[in-house]
Amino acid sequence: MNYAKTMLLLAALTAFFMVVGYLIAGGIGSFLALIVAMGLNAYAWWNSDKMALRMHNARAVTRQSHPDLYQMLDEQTARAGLPMPAVYVIDEDQPNAFATGRDPSNAAVAATTGLLRMLSKEEVAGVMAHELAHIQNRDTLIMTVAATIAGAISFLAQYGLIFSYGRHRNAVTGILAILAVFLAPLAAMLIQMLISRTREYAADRRGAEICGNPLWLASALQRLQSGVRGRDMMSAEEHPATAHMFIVNPLSGKGTDNLFSTHPNMDNRVAALTEMAQEMGIASRASAPAAPISAANSTAKRSSVPLIRRRK
Repeated sequence: MNYAKTMLLLAALTAFFMVVGYLIAGGIGSFLALIVAMGLNAYAWWNSDKMALRMHNARAVTRQSHPDLYQMLDEQTARAGLPMPAVYVIDEDQPNAFATGRDPSNAAVAATTGLLRMLSKEEVAGVMAHELAHIQNRDTLIMTVAATIAGAISFLAQYGLIFSYGRHRNAVTGILAILAVFLAPLAAMLIQMLISRTREYAADRRGAEICGNPLWLASALQRLQSGVRGRDMMSAEEHPATAHMFIVNPLSGKGTDNLFSTHPNMDNRVAALTEMAQEMGIASRASAPAAPISAANSTAKRSSVPLIRRRK
């Protein structure tokens, strides 16, 4: 996603923000919405990544505390031609991950402790490669900015009835204001779906190329789909506007490819990766998964055989 398209989205969201403001409080509401939107856009451009990490209580980790994870990312970024992102861990039992940052030089990846504990090294490599693909495709800026603005739209709608109460003597205008209040969260959700669903397939494909084996990511997606069930992520429940940033929907274990899903159908994603593996001549084989990367491996030793070899 390039900066021109990001700016176009920001302009569209600003216009929508102003329309909602007008319907709620008239001309003054539209003007105030413009001022708020301009400030929000500027803040989101520079700080949406930090906000997203803060929302999920992500903590920065070091090469010393997570050597296996750092070695894996070192090799993958070298293969993708990317700078090393900042690495964060989220203390949540639900297995999940996301990437953020306005450009590859200011990017971060975050994985939950549940993901590092439950998945094999190969599967973690597939997930991290998927997140690096989002960074390389420059999806992270627009995804984090959209999360910030979608949250603001939902906030505006939540308090819209309070601000609009008693201001609309015209019945038609009042009805439009009420409709704006109830439709704004739906619009925010549609924005998230438009952004997320079209980009996950591309990130899956590029991620498979980065890690070198589409089946690693396919296996990870299947395990993540079952892993999120029964494991609520409280930070995601508190900030649902960020749900589209994660590799799988953190709000539920459903992967339905319908109007109300922020993520594409999981079976479709796995099928596309399996087909890609066949095209690459990689045969599926049943084998016991490798030991997972511990979320608390401060004393862990580096593997003597790297998961992904650097190109010479």
